[in-house]
Amino acid sequence: MKNAIQFGAGNIGRGFIGMLLSQAGYRVIFADVNETIIDRLAKDQGYTVHVMDTEVEDVPISNVTGILSNGGEIVEEIAKADILTTAVGLRVLGFIAPAIAKGIQKRCAAGSEQPLNIIACENAIRATSQLKEHVYGVLSEEEKAYCERFVGFADCSVDRIVPPVRTENPVDVVVEKYCEWNVEKASLKGEIPEIPGMNLADNLMAYIQRKLFTLNTGHCITAYTGVLAGYSTIDKTIADPQIYELVKGAMTQSGDGLIRKFGFDRDAHYHYIDKIINRFKNPYLQDDVARVGREPLRKLSADDRLTSPLLTAMSFGLPVDKLIAGIGAALRYDNPEDAQSVELQAKIREKGAAGAYSEASGVTDPAILEQVEAAYQKAGEWSRKA
Repeated sequence: MKNAIQFGAGNIGRGFIGMLLSQAGYRVIFADVNETIIDRLAKDQGYTVHVMDTEVEDVPISNVTGILSNGGEIVEEIAKADILTTAVGLRVLGFIAPAIAKGIQKRCAAGSEQPLNIIACENAIRATSQLKEHVYGVLSEEEKAYCERFVGFADCSVDRIVPPVRTENPVDVVVEKYCEWNVEKASLKGEIPEIPGMNLADNLMAYIQRKLFTLNTGHCITAYTGVLAGYSTIDKTIADPQIYELVKGAMTQSGDGLIRKFGFDRDAHYHYIDKIINRFKNPYLQDDVARVGREPLRKLSADDRLTSPLLTAMSFGLPVDKLIAGIGAALRYDNPEDAQSVELQAKIREKGAAGAYSEASGVTDPAILEQVEAAYQKAGEWSRKA
């Protein structure tokens, strides 16, 4: 039986990647710092994924265990693993890289020719490449050469909404039915893993930006307008006709940029937009707007879900007013429990909305910044709806 290590035993780790790996016949070892979750996984050797959608289904997951990601045992497991995946958040990749490097060093020292494929399943562009940089920073030249032969670092895009829903069993998880996992085929080493639900992609960037510019763009604009309008969840927010019109308009504008950039079929992409919006309407998920809106500075950055679609559409001379309206709403996100929101609001008080956006995004075009400032002022009207 092949061994898989899943760094991150959170909702995405258990409800998406770990689930697919287990169903593909892998023994899945979850690695995390959460002792409660790890102890329960090690004890039960399984959990249940509750699919809550138009069709409700309970999916038992078996042949799993849990170990602490900051202990010595993880290195031994990496030394004999076939595949290693992550769902820890982009900022944590640097913290887990030393353990991954030690596992690779152990494989190299033993002369192992067993391929290891590493896939960082994070909500970011080319997260695996970033993880590879962290890992290579620890390795010797000889160990890097070993990696080039036997260790694959494959970038990917992932898409599944897994909200933080409390369950009676703390390791059970609630998910939507839809999921998409696209992995860069050319970067894999050895025999290609056969994992139902994992799509092998030749043009990964098209998949990455399609997801980022559609799901992520629409999701966060829904969240930011929902917070302003006094809604608590995504499904309640998107049911507001005015917000629906804004969100769909922004997704269409971002989509038009993608169509021009990658040559997507227009009708097929518009159908994809409709499919994504219907996912937002799922009443079973109860996805909190504050969760979706968290870390606004990251979401406003140059290569993320608000600014990148804006600049892409503008590069083709396409309309962007709805996207700019979404940016205005994001700048209004004021959540004292979110460190990035606190920092953003401090920057706005110091530099104004346009100045704060320019610093977060790197955008310096006065015409764009003027429109952003106007959108920020107009976004205040949403709060008066509450």
